[in-house]
Amino acid sequence: MTAPLDIAYRPRGRFRSNRIGSHSSSEVGGFGVFRDQTPFLRHPDARRIDVRATLRDPFGETYVRRFEQRQAIDIYAIADLSASMAFGAKFDLMAELCGTLAFSANRVGDRFGLIGCDHALRQDAFIPATASRSLALRAAERLRAARCSGEGARGFLDAAAALGASRRLVFLISDFRWPAELTNGVFAAFAHHDAIPVAIVDSNEERPPRWGLLELVDAETGARRLTAMRPSLQARWIEQERRRLDEISRLAGGRARPPIIVRDRFDALEFGRELAAA
Repeated sequence: MTAPLDIAYRPRGRFRSNRIGSHSSSEVGGFGVFRDQTPFLRHPDARRIDVRATLRDPFGETYVRRFEQRQAIDIYAIADLSASMAFGAKFDLMAELCGTLAFSANRVGDRFGLIGCDHALRQDAFIPATASRSLALRAAERLRAARCSGEGARGFLDAAAALGASRRLVFLISDFRWPAELTNGVFAAFAHHDAIPVAIVDSNEERPPRWGLLELVDAETGARRLTAMRPSLQARWIEQERRRLDEISRLAGGRARPPIIVRDRFDALEFGRELAAA
């Protein structure tokens, strides 16, 4: 089996952790990357006295060097297992992305966790954040064994509560075919974290044929409708899909990073570039 490619990621803001890693943190100490100098009384560490800064101070203040501690973080993939994700290749793309994230996190010493949701949390697709390589890489296998059969995605709200108060890097992976009220609520619930929405898109849903009879099926309710497709209806359909993605970006504003679109295939290198720009 070919190993996944690495995704380079950089968390936003500061994270607190008691594990040494490769990311910036809010903690300071005697080792790491030089951060600043501070009076000895604020940071009483005689081992880090800065002789030059102390001698330069006209008031005789003693200074010490402080260093930024590099720490590991927790990464979680929150995966949508509602029935709409079973359409086309969306489910496979989500599983491939989760496997790549697990591999990338493990390579830099971070912990990776998976939470699957539909209308509630799915215990068959749950792996708590772990530094174990074998358990982290098993996340994609655990996800592929699950079924996209649930109705709705309110489980994302439960996932936010399950993560607790500690700040984490979170990938919200879904097609986001949700009511605006739920999308808004989910982004608000994850606003404390460094949240990255990943919209999985199948181009067949975005661009129907210009002519013909289409039987439209709501994957979550089972409702069916026969539609006569024509150029004018196709144009309205395409415009509505464009507006839907714009609305996701608007609702994410200020509470999550701009959404990353994964359309029809997953390219780890392209995803990494978009992630760096998000």
